[in-house]
Amino acid sequence: QVQLIESGGGLVQPGGSLRLSCAASGRTFSNKNMGWFRQAPGKEREFTASISPSGRIQQYADFVKGRFTISRDNAQNTVYLQINTLKTEDTAVYYCVGRYRGGDSKSSSRAWEYWGQGTQVTISS
Repeated sequence: QVQLIESGGGLVQPGGSLRLSCAASGRTFSNKNMGWFRQAPGKEREFTASISPSGRIQQYADFVKGRFTISRDNAQNTVYLQINTLKTEDTAVYYCVGRYRGGDSKSSSRAWEYWGQGTQVTISS
């Protein structure tokens, strides 16, 4: 059974940083694209970042603007999302995704086969 388990969320003050982790199990993800989506209260789920199997190619949503960095450790089957200079509008549930199916753009939620349960990130003073 495939599992993507996120961790690292929490309550952070504006301007702070967080590193989210996604541990994959049940199959090998080292040869799969991985990524992150987020869903803010009352809004649709939106693409945040993706990373190629080797880690050399990253894609980001426009709103990231240099504050987010996606990375991976294939030996640990883990993907990370480093978020700096956090803003209140970053408050959302962050979801890890695995195995890009193709057909749709990576920014489409339909394009991803596996989803984690999500980790809550709340930015508040």
